[in-house]
Order: sequence, then C-alpha cells, then structure tokens
Amino acid sequence: MPDRRSALRAGAGFVVGTIATACSPGPTVVHPSALPARTTDRRSAGAGIQAPPPRALPGQPDQISHGPRDRPRVALTFHGQGDPSIATTILDTAEHAGARITVLAVGSWLDEHPDITRRILRGGHDLGNHTQRHLDINTMPEADARAEIQECADRLRRLTGSIGTWFRPSRARRATPLVSRLARDVGYPHVLSYDVDSLDYTSPGASAVTRKIADEVRNGSVVSLHFGYADTVVALPALLHALDRRGLSAVTTTELLS
Repeated sequence: MPDRRSALRAGAGFVVGTIATACSPGPTVVHPSALPARTTDRRSAGAGIQAPPPRALPGQPDQISHGPRDRPRVALTFHGQGDPSIATTILDTAEHAGARITVLAVGSWLDEHPDITRRILRGGHDLGNHTQRHLDINTMPEADARAEIQECADRLRRLTGSIGTWFRPSRARRATPLVSRLARDVGYPHVLSYDVDSLDYTSPGASAVTRKIADEVRNGSVVSLHFGYADTVVALPALLHALDRRGLSAVTTTELLS
C-alpha cells in the first residue's frame, strides 16, 4: 500500500487529469455546468448515511476559530457551493492523499444537488450548515436570519438525518451576537469560524492560494476555502504536500477538536 507521501505525489497528476474534464477554459470561477438528469429521490439522497449531529464542546468558546495548538492537525473547511463535479474532484483529491475535510453547505446548493451529501459523508468528511442562500446574514433582520439558518438545517436533516455538525455564517468570518444566538436556537452550540483565510475566492492563482495558507497555517488552524474555484482544485495537491512536509495532518473539524 503506498505511503502518504507517495499518495500526495500521485495526487498532483490525479487532479491534472480530472480537472481537464471538470473545468472549461475561461474565468477561474467555475459555474454550475449542465449535468445528466438525476434519478435520485431528493427526499432520500443521503439515506442510510447519518450525519453526526452538533454537540457542545466543554471549554470551547461560542465561536471557534482554531483547535488545540499542541497537536499537528489542521482542518480544511470548504464553503459548499458551485459545480458539483469540482466538489467531487476536491473530495477525491483529499481522500487520495489520506486527508479529510469539512464542508459547510449552502442550502440552495443542496436543493440542486442533493446526492452530494451522500458523497461527502461516504468519504468520511464533516458536513455542516452555511445558510440557505449565502446572503450577508449578519446584516439581516432577525426573522430573515433565523430562516436562513433553519431552512438549511431542514435540508440537511431531510437529506442526512441531522442538521449537520457545524454552522458557519455566510459572507462573514464571525457571527454577530444575534446570529450566534439564532444558531444556538436552531441547534448549533458553536459557530465555526477560522484563523486562516485562503482568499481563493479572489482567484489569485493556485500558487498564491497554496502560499497564503502555507505562510499562515500552524497547529490547530482552521482554514477557509471554497468549492467552485479552479485555483482551489489545482492548489490542493501542493497544499496537502506542504502540510505533510511540515508534519501537519488535514483532518475533519470534529477530529481537530476531539
């Protein structure tokens, strides 16, 4: 069985081959593409695969931005939106290298691609709530903000049997006190923030994404990344290799904080 470094080296070639079919020339942002008709029942896309529910973590703050600094682990967290073929490539690449990630899914994305929940959970990754429509939740009236959290939670429950393990506010690094309270009301004891922002959504180029993370990441870091951006797909093998060279393992947020 190949060791972890062999898997990481092979991963670079794997992504090059896969992205050739997953991305088309043009803007770095990858927009949803035409997909074959789905036959999966949207009400049972995640049937048989139970997403772990949220749980309170004693000693952790309401808003968690990193894990323990004394263990060589990091959590790569992805905002779940965009072309599902790109998401699948990222999941495949991570698994090929022995890594696991955390996906914070947008509810409207799950409406369009319900079977992605099965793929995420089958790979051993964490799945959470990133609001229903990915609007600026911190500026919304209370009723609207609550609906954004609740509607995405309802999608996750219908598809996976739970509301997902984590909640992250949309278009914000941290939640306001109001949004944090609303998340607790829905069932999320903690808000998942991050201490490293990849800025991949600015499409700076794959090497810039890798360099930005590598320069800032350390034990316990939670890194913010996004599905749907070609730079992120291309950067991931090099990023995983850089983490491995520093002795850092990419794990789910649940494992990071356990």
